[in-house]
Amino acid sequence: MENKEYTDKQEQIARFAKAMGHPARMAILDFLAQQNSCFFGNIHEVLPIAKATVSQHLKELKEAGLIQGEVEAPKVKYCINRENWKIASMLFAGFFNQYADKKGKCGGK
Repeated sequence: MENKEYTDKQEQIARFAKAMGHPARMAILDFLAQQNSCFFGNIHEVLPIAKATVSQHLKELKEAGLIQGEVEAPKVKYCINRENWKIASMLFAGFFNQYADKKGKCGGK
């Protein structure tokens, strides 16, 4: 099989999509996006997410660059990474819009 590389855009959108691919992570993103400033506290106290799983979800979102957080003892501060949020928005919109009007013959209307 031939070794084909993916474009930077394909890799970046896949990284964002993977991070967003769990309902708990979408709930975290939704909550943080609604905040007027960074959230200081424990997300498991305001969302229906078990404390044991919150840190793993936050880690995935941070690694993808969708959120940022830092420890300010005794709490952690979480924010949407606005720069990457805009990049993700443009990538997803661009991807879906480029095929929106394409007519296919695979059972579509």
